[in-house]
Amino acid sequence: MSTTRTYYPSYPSTSYPISVPQKPGYYYPPQQHYGRISGSPPEASDSTTTSGVPSYEVSATSSHYAGSHSDYDSSSGAASVDLLDYMGNRLNGSFDPLPLDRSLAKQAQTSGELNAKHRELLELQALAQRRLAGAQASFASGMRAAKEVQKDLQWTQKRVDSLNDRAARKYPEQYRTAQRRYPAPVDY
Repeated sequence: MSTTRTYYPSYPSTSYPISVPQKPGYYYPPQQHYGRISGSPPEASDSTTTSGVPSYEVSATSSHYAGSHSDYDSSSGAASVDLLDYMGNRLNGSFDPLPLDRSLAKQAQTSGELNAKHRELLELQALAQRRLAGAQASFASGMRAAKEVQKDLQWTQKRVDSLNDRAARKYPEQYRTAQRRYPAPVDY
């Protein structure tokens, strides 16, 4: 039977401050090396009880929480610090919301302009489609009329040719005289 061993990573037992590279134009408060932050509630032995349950009173615990400037950590030599206040101050000092606000306003403006142009394009497309449908109907009507005119012209040409043949057979001498006087048009 084989055994597998599981290895767990080891973490340092103390915390170290993180150094952040400074950029010009941003405020960074001076770096201080803080020791351990005292933020745990007092032990049960520090409080008094009558019922067997520890009771934490405001007066007994107020000096033991982080953020109380009267607390002093003798092992590191630094006063305890409220992490939320410290990180909030760092964030407020390093973050400038003005460029973000400007870019959001510009994005909203550009989005509005694009939306307006898109609507305008849709309207123009609908207008072009209506005009195209009208032009197609007009073209179809024109083609029908042209075919009818061509058909009428062919019928008329056949009638004229038939009349000319009949006139040439019935009145040949007058027909030749009329041909010389009024020559027939040349077909192209």
